[in-house]
Amino acid sequence: MEISNKNIIITGGANGIGLETAKALRLQQANVIILDIDEQSLEKLKNENSEFSCYKCDITDPEDISKTLKKIIQAHNQIDVLINNAGAVKDSPLIKIFGQIEKHDIDLFERIIKINLFSVFLMTREIAAHMFEKRIKGVIVNVSSVASHGNPGQSAYSAAKAGINALTYTWANELNYLGIRVAAIAPGFTETNIVKSNMNEKLQADIKKKTPLKRMAEPSEIADGILFIIKNDFFHGKILPLDGGLVI
Repeated sequence: MEISNKNIIITGGANGIGLETAKALRLQQANVIILDIDEQSLEKLKNENSEFSCYKCDITDPEDISKTLKKIIQAHNQIDVLINNAGAVKDSPLIKIFGQIEKHDIDLFERIIKINLFSVFLMTREIAAHMFEKRIKGVIVNVSSVASHGNPGQSAYSAAKAGINALTYTWANELNYLGIRVAAIAPGFTETNIVKSNMNEKLQADIKKKTPLKRMAEPSEIADGILFIIKNDFFHGKILPLDGGLVI
């Protein structure tokens, strides 16, 4: 797909990988529409860069999604690409043993699944219907993770990312006859605030040591992978691993 002048939605686009992707897309003249729940980051972004269209939206809420997408379509007429990037991580082992057993919190598990997986289903359901109605040969890009292989202490996050992989394969088979491409990217550990806030320095050093390239990814490198998926019209129904060789 030619990126220039395409209308592209990025969820969770006010920070991290989403923001780097937004910047990379703007350099190629895309019309970038950012959805995020972080109102403070959205305001900062609007003040610093008026080239982005920014909308506060809770992408775990079907009504909020519907209301926000109506505004976006009124403003932009159509959506050509959806990047399901928004996510959250909160580590917790299945059980903790400190004299007595402490079980993984159920509410935490549900919240992480809703943010990382349920939101992808909700957004894609709406955008796929829109693309069909408008006869748009669009692209859906899901942001997965190496955690889909299973990370200790990340039951919910790992399950959500494995679910994203399964949805990618399923939707690629369902939507290809409509001319809609579906693919995903699976980043390794990346130098973002979400990673730094969930890992102490020792754990970050251990991960770098385990990664063959001996470092984490830069957000711009993951953004490059997302742009590749959008541009390459033969990339469909696949998960692009971009992890520095961590999973071989």
